[in-house]
Amino acid sequence: MQLVLLDSMTLGDFDEKIFTQFGDFKSYPTTNSAQVLERAKDADIIITNKVVLDSAILSSLPKLKLICISATGTNNIDMEYAKAHNIIVKNVAGYSTHSVAQHTLMLALSLLGRLSYYSQYVQQGQWCKSEIFCHLAYDLQDIYGKQWGIIGYGSIGKQVCSLAKAFGAQVSYHSTSGNNTQNDIPHKSLDEILKTSDILSIHAPLNDTTRNLIAKEQLQMLKKGAILLNLGRGGIVNERDLAQALQTQDFLFGADVLEYEPMQPNHPLLDSNIMHKVLITPHIAWAYKDTKERLLQMVAENIKQFLNVTA
Repeated sequence: MQLVLLDSMTLGDFDEKIFTQFGDFKSYPTTNSAQVLERAKDADIIITNKVVLDSAILSSLPKLKLICISATGTNNIDMEYAKAHNIIVKNVAGYSTHSVAQHTLMLALSLLGRLSYYSQYVQQGQWCKSEIFCHLAYDLQDIYGKQWGIIGYGSIGKQVCSLAKAFGAQVSYHSTSGNNTQNDIPHKSLDEILKTSDILSIHAPLNDTTRNLIAKEQLQMLKKGAILLNLGRGGIVNERDLAQALQTQDFLFGADVLEYEPMQPNHPLLDSNIMHKVLITPHIAWAYKDTKERLLQMVAENIKQFLNVTA
């Protein structure tokens, strides 16, 4: 059995024994579109996170039987072609629920406490020059008693709800699909949740319904002093409209995802006039140690199940 991992850098360091147990395993740190065919031409199984496998590529890989996506999204695979040609595609779902929820709380707490500013203040030696024992440049905010709105009420949204309630927040949600209903948590329309939330976190998938869900009109509805967090997918928040809104409106923004990754050097959110209102991490909410180990085990289990069925 020939296995190839096309983008191992997306997984960080790991013990390759988890895959070599299944056969001849080759691994490449990154793979661009021009390299895919040469590297995967003999593969029975491809493991990938973000490498695009469209119909043109898949049609040139006659040995391919299984694609294991080391992520939840399947948007980089031509699923229709794979199904029509009996190529099994397996993703991993639910592996990052706890880490993404934790990361959401981390961003919220950091923004509420202006952690970046105060940490830099100390690191730059400014506290040493203070005339009093503390430094009060910004108002700090509690989570307790705040209105926390959640857009996208799947497993991650539910876990964020649990954590927010533990901090004493009043939680409501908006389901972008309309499929997730909860009797114990108030459901609000998109407009209502935008207008009433002190903290608003996004945990929805990117699709035709959610693309540019939050744009100029919606951003204007945010409460003064609100915190908007995107832990769903880039593209849900219109980033150009967001950057313009941050220039004039009073709110903060945190995110772990952008529409195009890695971040472009001319991205409007890198404007020095608004950077003090923004906290962005480089798509790492899924990458906590325990979560990565869970992800690898789930990919290996997908391979094992496939081999057991085809044996």
